[in-house]
Amino acid sequence: MRSSPPREVAPGIVQIPVPIPYPMGYVNCYLVRGDGIALVDTAMDTPEGRAALEGALAELGLSLSDLDQAILTHHHPDHYGLSGLIEAAGAEVWLLDAEERTGHRFWLEYEPWLRASVEQFRQHGAPLEGLEGMAQAMWLTRRQVHPPQHPKTVSDGQTLDIAGFAFRVLWTPGHADGHMALLRDDGVLLAGDHLLERITPNIGLWAYSRPNPLGDYLESLEKVRGLGARLALVGHFGPVISDIPKRAAELRAHHQGRLSDLLTLLEGSPQTAWELSLKLFSGQLSFVQRRFAWAETLAHLEYLRQQGSIQAERGGQEVIRYSR
Repeated sequence: MRSSPPREVAPGIVQIPVPIPYPMGYVNCYLVRGDGIALVDTAMDTPEGRAALEGALAELGLSLSDLDQAILTHHHPDHYGLSGLIEAAGAEVWLLDAEERTGHRFWLEYEPWLRASVEQFRQHGAPLEGLEGMAQAMWLTRRQVHPPQHPKTVSDGQTLDIAGFAFRVLWTPGHADGHMALLRDDGVLLAGDHLLERITPNIGLWAYSRPNPLGDYLESLEKVRGLGARLALVGHFGPVISDIPKRAAELRAHHQGRLSDLLTLLEGSPQTAWELSLKLFSGQLSFVQRRFAWAETLAHLEYLRQQGSIQAERGGQEVIRYSR
């Protein structure tokens, strides 16, 4: 499947779809051209991805060394993976301060976080073959990620100059602890993966996450819904969502439905997050997909637990089970 050519989707902003090895197929990177040249999100280092990004830049008369800035909405590999190489080519790399302290550190200190992640999977019921498959998939991903060595940080509410345009920085945790959206004065929102058009952003609870990512996400939806932005440029599909309040309401309703489904599944005996994920996300999934399904199930369970609707108990081998 060939990438679409780069195209202008808002004044001074060009969409560059880059292939990624995930079911979404592509990540949308955005080239901002004004008083300078910036790339918002970078894709990951696969042969197809790097060739597509460099080819799109070449169509625009540019190369990686022409970029003045790389702005990272969050640390997930399809948005962050090539940022270290772009930094080495001469660009400043920017991310939210909260993401520098968490997601960025995850890639710099990968081995201990991998051990903690595998132990978290085990405590929540993942079988041995699942643990081994997830660890292998995570190591493969790590080889496709080049963390920046000297990123610059910005805080929620500050203004960030991106290629001569002023963008207000918005901390929108949920999909990632340090997820950042960026709002321009003309109402254009660079939304990253906070809002998506055809699918719902994965909201997962990981070993290094804040304790209630779904609660964070629902609050962030309200924050973005009330901005008055006229369109959102999103990380996958789209690239444009023109009715942000409507999409935010749809995403909230989706998660409320998932919470209701979990409460129904828990009407019987106590179950692990792994067991519940197999029911909530049935069908054949790859190890990567199953890991996301498990983490999303766990995020919803912990939201319900912190709301007082369910409880968690440790049983044999310290495995955690949830019940009404």
